[in-house]
Amino acid sequence: MSVTSQSSGERTDRAEVELRVPADSAYASVLRTTTAGLAARLDFTIDDIEDLRIAVGEANAMVLEHADAGSDLLCRFHLAPGRMVVSVSVAAATQPVPDLDSFAWQVLTTLASEADISTADGRFAIEMTMTSSAAGF
Repeated sequence: MSVTSQSSGERTDRAEVELRVPADSAYASVLRTTTAGLAARLDFTIDDIEDLRIAVGEANAMVLEHADAGSDLLCRFHLAPGRMVVSVSVAAATQPVPDLDSFAWQVLTTLASEADISTADGRFAIEMTMTSSAAGF
């Protein structure tokens, strides 16, 4: 999948998708469904898609705890053959201390190939990378 840059008209080998929804758990299914659809587009296996859906759901739950009232949840997807990087973030006026012993973090780090938490610039973010088992990575 390639995207054309609007400013230069050049073709790039990256695909970026951004989803912005209210920071409310009622929108968790929208986030999980979008994630599954994008993973299917990358030919992830059914098991990989389900693992990714669960991991994104856990990331969503973790960041929503710290979201500022009335803010949005921002989810960015970077798509590459056999690989997806997902960043889930919310505005957080205070610098939250992530609970790395929580069940949600343990599940997320077990399912994702890589995972990281950042608290900078007024945002609380979790970024995870998932590689498809079918891609042989």
